[in-house]
Amino acid sequence: MARRLPSQPPALPGFSYVHVLGSGGFADVFLYEQNMPRRQVAVKVMLSEVVNDQVRQMFQAEANLMAQLSAHPSILTVYQASVSSDGRPYLVMELCSSSLSARYRAEPVPVPEVLRIAVKIGSAIETAHRAGVLHRDIKPSNILMTAYGHPVLSDFGIASTLAESTTQEAVGMSIPWSAPEVLMDETAGSITSEVWALAATVYSLLAGRSPFEVPGDANSSADLISRINRAKPQPIGRPDVPRSLEHVLARAMSRKPSDRPASALELVRELQAVESELGIPQTAVEVAMDDWALATVADLEARTRIRGAAGATPSGSTKSRRRRRSSANAEPQLAGAVANDTPSGRRNGGTRVAPAGKGIQLLGWILIACTVLVIALGATATLILLQQNSSDIPVVSDITAEESGSSVEFSWEDPGLEDGDTYQILTSKGDTSVQVQPRFTLDGTGGDRVCVTVQVNRDGQLGDASGQKCMDVAG
Repeated sequence: MARRLPSQPPALPGFSYVHVLGSGGFADVFLYEQNMPRRQVAVKVMLSEVVNDQVRQMFQAEANLMAQLSAHPSILTVYQASVSSDGRPYLVMELCSSSLSARYRAEPVPVPEVLRIAVKIGSAIETAHRAGVLHRDIKPSNILMTAYGHPVLSDFGIASTLAESTTQEAVGMSIPWSAPEVLMDETAGSITSEVWALAATVYSLLAGRSPFEVPGDANSSADLISRINRAKPQPIGRPDVPRSLEHVLARAMSRKPSDRPASALELVRELQAVESELGIPQTAVEVAMDDWALATVADLEARTRIRGAAGATPSGSTKSRRRRRSSANAEPQLAGAVANDTPSGRRNGGTRVAPAGKGIQLLGWILIACTVLVIALGATATLILLQQNSSDIPVVSDITAEESGSSVEFSWEDPGLEDGDTYQILTSKGDTSVQVQPRFTLDGTGGDRVCVTVQVNRDGQLGDASGQKCMDVAG
């Protein structure tokens, strides 16, 4: 089918048209130069033939959503939204490159780079979810790159609020990266369906194709939907992709939503664990504090300070300022007394006055002794606290194993995980996995003996290990 020609770029006050950037089903994107401040921008303009009251509402919703979320460093920035003189709504956005969507099919993207992109985009998705917004079209072509190589999530055109997603409404979708429950019209979108889409996108960046696209085979929409519904993605087929990463992505694309990570942040944490396994620095999670908009500059500054022991007075408090003023007033009197004193060692009115140099030296030794004592007491307290915390971490016990073909599924009862706790699983093959589900599947071949050991990770500290559970894989 022939592609349509781009629409006529509108005349926009304060902007000069440069050239076409791309075309979609409902809009065209043009490169403009903004006159004040002078910069190049991308302008998304709705097609006149599709503009109606419903489309205007969708476009306004997209503008509001993007403005609400674009403060996030990994969400495309929107500068302005308006309606052109010919009645077409438009968005003025940060100019980014779509090179990633072409690059991943042309050449292998390095695993560390894919993980960095995944963590940053996952942080953006988590931020949108916390704001009550579903993107509903997560895919490689909606990840753009800034001029500084930073990935940003774009195109919230069919986004919805979490409350609206409970209604069954017709939406556009990108089949290769859509969860089976979305394709089967079981839901218009959910957090776990977005977890699927994020995992499918990460898979695509690694494999150079979508998860259910079979090279050399039929890959029509019907073929893809059938494979997606079976939820058995093809192996990535790259020797530099660790098995733990394939396992993370396969779990995130489980047929049952309950078997996937419960949030984008949970999937991001598992991807960070793979980064650690590969010996590369963990990419920082970028999720805003819930009360960031209400926090004052002083509040934010205080959060960056190391808090002292209970009862300590902050250096910026009124009491501390009074103490500094009183000390400042006292110092000239002390200096004056020393200056008017008799020579060292002499008595003055029956009172022996210590020489200034010796007094300062004595004070220095006292301060050093106090410092050593504080450090020693702090170390002791820290050791006691660590011992107490370690004993509070629950321990996994009674792991069961069940064979299924050439795989073994290990499972256990929840020993009492709290929010933020994870299981760290060590296999007999030396692989490590981090997850929150109380089960783990390990592949093997006939005659293999597969084993796992499970520990609970709480705030970066591991509890006691479970006993090792093993099973022989039947031949």
